[in-house]
Amino acid sequence: MTQQPEATRQRVIAGRYAILEEIGRGGMGVVWLAEDRTIGRRVAIKELHLPSGVPAEERRVLEERVLREARAAGRLNDPAVVTVFDVVQESGATYIVMELIQAPTLSDIVARQGPLPQEAVARIAEQLLSALEAAHAAGVVHRDVKPSNVMVQANGRVKLTDFGIAQTTDDPRLTSSGVLLGSPTYLAPEVIHGQQADARSDLWALGASLYFAVEGSSAFERPTTAATMHAIVSEVPYLTRSHGPLASVIMGLLNATPQARLSGQQVRGLLAQVGTPTGEQTVAHMATAMYPSPHATRFATGPQRRKRKPLWPLLAVGVLLVAGAFAGGWFSGRAGLVEPVVDAARGETFTYGDGGDIPELQVSTGSCGSSPLQRGRGIPSSVTCDETHDFEMVYSTELYQSENLGYPGVDRLKAFGESVCAVVFNDDAYVLENQRRDLVYMTLVPTEAAWTDLEDGNQSVFCAVRDADRAQLSESVIPQD
Repeated sequence: MTQQPEATRQRVIAGRYAILEEIGRGGMGVVWLAEDRTIGRRVAIKELHLPSGVPAEERRVLEERVLREARAAGRLNDPAVVTVFDVVQESGATYIVMELIQAPTLSDIVARQGPLPQEAVARIAEQLLSALEAAHAAGVVHRDVKPSNVMVQANGRVKLTDFGIAQTTDDPRLTSSGVLLGSPTYLAPEVIHGQQADARSDLWALGASLYFAVEGSSAFERPTTAATMHAIVSEVPYLTRSHGPLASVIMGLLNATPQARLSGQQVRGLLAQVGTPTGEQTVAHMATAMYPSPHATRFATGPQRRKRKPLWPLLAVGVLLVAGAFAGGWFSGRAGLVEPVVDAARGETFTYGDGGDIPELQVSTGSCGSSPLQRGRGIPSSVTCDETHDFEMVYSTELYQSENLGYPGVDRLKAFGESVCAVVFNDDAYVLENQRRDLVYMTLVPTEAAWTDLEDGNQSVFCAVRDADRAQLSESVIPQD
């Protein structure tokens, strides 16, 4: 019998997966198009290849970590997660068998078409957040959330790929004592400082990816890895194309302090205020316009960079602009009720004005109250915050001014106000970080009578803080310039 020539023999993994062709390659592996002969479907197989020079013990540790997280990812059940079907170890190699998705990546779409409309970015954000929440609930940390790992299908569905299979680029090498897993441009500041990546690191990378989508370039990408990492830990990005709640989401996720980042629930509340894309601006349209053929190809691209300057006050602007989008989006009926914030630091939420919990409120931002905020008690005057006081008003925003605008409802106002005050409370620009752990924040929203009063109407949300144990305060909690 004549032996089949080596050149024509088809490679088969585990006696089941027939390799057809290479479809991708990264710093830690090769992705193959394969056919599952048992089921008769096509799959993607990632063959793990570690960079040369990685010591044997570190190689073993990394392989074990990849296997553990790949198996955990296989248990995930979310429409935005690329499903892991199988994990195979054979002849000293490791293979991850995954759902085959042939679609452009977010990197591809932005490289071809430029910055995306913020409504489309918000829909992408919702799906990616769902995928990350499913992973984090299962104890899986992605560690490499980035635009090239986000695939956009022709129907507008988004898929986050490479769960638990981090890639390295541009050196540094992997080490067991200081492992840098993921692309440097999307590494959270705490990971660069040597901390273990966790769910909050993934949320930071989500914010960086959303910045890329809406701005058309990476927030921190620089010519070298060292410069990129320096930018991540020391600079604040500058948003030029995003405003309102999406800007608040991005800047809230890019907070350098992990504990101060927005939670998933807070992100959802803000995203609910972003309008729905229509017509030419849908995510699906952008994907199909790029690749009308079902045989889409993933490829690496480098978006053009533009000069930007760090500007810390824009963190504050991102919060302030929530109010404008709230009026423009919610009142026009394009967005629903903001999901209430669940936060251990959240205190009471009051209504103020005629018929409200606080019948009279005469404390402006930066001023303090000499008596506690309590239902049924008015606050007719304020004191300076260097005097002993019970609470400090750290923020207020006027949502809208129009005598023709109907009252939106107390439940919606409360839910929205709580989301805004959560962002403010966790922002170092408004509340000193070293005092935050001893404080809670309170939210105040107008009654219908206060809102619609033609002579003295007030459509403002106020955020105040008090001591968690209700002790009196002796100094301001707002950072001084």
